[in-house]
Amino acid sequence: MTSTATDPLAPGRTPEHPGPGPLSPSSLRALELTVGRRVDGLLAGDYRSAFAGLGSELWQVRPYEPGDDVRRIEWNVTARTGEPHVRVELAERVLVTWLVLDASASMAFGTGDRPKADVAEGVAIAIGYAATRRGNRLGTIAFGDGTTVEPPRQGRRALLDTLQLLRDLPAGGSGTLRDALELGDRVIRQRALVIVVSDFRGPLDWRAPLLRLAGRHTVLAVEVRDPREQELADVGELRLVDPETGRQLRVDTSDRRLRERFAAAAATERQALAASLASIGVRHTALSTEGDWLRPLAAFLRRRERAA
Repeated sequence: MTSTATDPLAPGRTPEHPGPGPLSPSSLRALELTVGRRVDGLLAGDYRSAFAGLGSELWQVRPYEPGDDVRRIEWNVTARTGEPHVRVELAERVLVTWLVLDASASMAFGTGDRPKADVAEGVAIAIGYAATRRGNRLGTIAFGDGTTVEPPRQGRRALLDTLQLLRDLPAGGSGTLRDALELGDRVIRQRALVIVVSDFRGPLDWRAPLLRLAGRHTVLAVEVRDPREQELADVGELRLVDPETGRQLRVDTSDRRLRERFAAAAATERQALAASLASIGVRHTALSTEGDWLRPLAAFLRRRERAA
């Protein structure tokens, strides 16, 4: 890995944007093993069984058996033999991982060790490092000031392109999670592992395109949170600004009941998000801008591996 991937003080870093923090080679190797086993499971297990025959390489033609997909009947052989036969094809042996990355204005917020955008960058580094090994490919859809696509590529080049895309994409703008998922629904054709990294702030208008994606791909949601989004500190009067809309609000954080209502509303909102994702069949984890985000990410992927 280059210094860009492992050094939080790489060129362009500032105290306000320290980057994702150091990613040790041992941590990346452990995550590579975890993701690698998940990739193998997709290729050899649910990937091949759920989508058998969608590859391009013909393995054999055999007699039709009850339960076979009638769309795979080999009509030429059926006509010659007078007995129904079906094509059995090998599934693709390369897995494509797509990262859908949030670079909207709200991702610039952070009161912990780093902004949410820096945690998202760290997730991109860690997942990208693991997902581009052994010939597998990485594609990226990033949304903030518009929506940008980086087509799937192999190896170190794919990871570097993703990181450059993140750093070049201005925060804010008109891009939304719904737009990004609708684009993903159009461009992600080969069976893929899709990892959505976002704070999932704003309206739930992204549910329909996410549902369509989850119907054809394995989709995981990585939510990035900041502690101050969950509870207010007692620091007196504050002016709060919604980074997405610019709306401003003055609040007195010394009011205990206000802090309690805020914490309850925030918890309810996040519970509704988790329930919405679960109803679609998308598993999700939450990472914080405070403390270590890599360990809970790896634990989440290990749980996915055991569940596969």
